[in-house]
Amino acid sequence: MATIKDVARLAGVGLGTASRAINGSGPVSPATLERVRKAIDELGFRPSHAARALLSGSSKMIGVYIPALSGTFFTPILQIIDTELRAAGLHMVVAFGVGLGNARRQALEGIEFLIERGCDGLIVMTSALDEGDLAVAGSRLSRLVALNHGFATIPDQCFTVDHMLGGRLAARTLLENGHRDIALLTGPMELEDSVARIDGFLAELAAAGIDTTAMWRREGDFSPAAGWAAARELVASGRKPTALFCANDEMAVGALSHFQEAGIRVPHDLSVLAYDDTPSAEYAAPRLTSVRMPWQQMTLNGINQLLNLCYDLKRPVERDFPVTVTLRASVAKLDR
Repeated sequence: MATIKDVARLAGVGLGTASRAINGSGPVSPATLERVRKAIDELGFRPSHAARALLSGSSKMIGVYIPALSGTFFTPILQIIDTELRAAGLHMVVAFGVGLGNARRQALEGIEFLIERGCDGLIVMTSALDEGDLAVAGSRLSRLVALNHGFATIPDQCFTVDHMLGGRLAARTLLENGHRDIALLTGPMELEDSVARIDGFLAELAAAGIDTTAMWRREGDFSPAAGWAAARELVASGRKPTALFCANDEMAVGALSHFQEAGIRVPHDLSVLAYDDTPSAEYAAPRLTSVRMPWQQMTLNGINQLLNLCYDLKRPVERDFPVTVTLRASVAKLDR
């Protein structure tokens, strides 16, 4: 396989000149450029990514860490990131939570993996890390952007949404439809964003005079299987709340599946409210009413900030991401 040294030798130029001609990174005379091009064609030379990175000092790669490569939540976010990076002439390298460790250990190992691959910058989407864990980024910390989580030490590099407000809006939606006997399926309560949405939900209900300590409540892992299992347990308990709030769409979809199997009509017998407003909410049966998190805006602005930090660009960056509720068919007004 031909190397850049072979190209330089055949073209009769120095290695630096060949590099500038190949990468378009500096002045090269038309005649020299033509000789280099002929040498490339004759040798069938194709510069490796590693060689380009070594010569330019930039890998043109952005590392992305997400906790899991599954479901309908992370996939659209990865699509947004990949589309934006490719449009900027960059590439995405993804690491996600694997291994025997807990979520924190998996995140630390994932970030180390991305740094070892020479990524110019990092996009990190996990709430399992605390301030002290940022040390793992080393010199990359100034070129790291956090999505869906905030760090006090790098506030300008964090892009998140108001999950407590999201929880309050969820409760308000059910209350406005006459629901007061409400069951609750939370996400993992060791995760900051999960805690915030539930705190907001319970606070709004308590402000309306509802005894939240008496609610039927279970904790899930954000998967459809967790939603199905919780719905089965709720039905078996004999409790008959008028509404169920699921802390994400995928658990709500799993719950809908079991309710259908058990002969419970949604929303006629039981209303179901979800959270995130991913594509799974829009195409569920019935279509899910869901708290809408502006993930696209958050992600795009996080990317803009990271490219500004890594490549000294001047992309616009916004930080206000309004939370709303998308009303669909799974929540009905209580008439009894």
